Amino acid sequence: MATSCFICNKGSVVGNLVSHSNRKTKRRWRPNLQSVRASIKGTTQTVKVCTKCIKAGKIQKAA
Repeated sequence: MATSCFICNKGSVVGNLVSHSNRKTKRRWRPNLQSVRASIKGTTQTVKVCTKCIKAGKIQKAA
C-alpha cells in the first residue's frame, strides 16, 4: 500500500531530470496520494487513494 492508489493502482513513474548542460539523472514522479477513511465491503478502512479517484467519486468515504 506504499506508493500506489488503492482503486486504480496508479504508481510512481521513472524518468530523467535533464539539466541545462543536458546531463541526465534519474528522478521519480509520484502520484498525489491521500489517506482516506473509506467504507469497503461494509467495513471502515484507511486506504491511500489518488486525488483523481477522490474527485471522480470512485471511493465511498466513511461517515
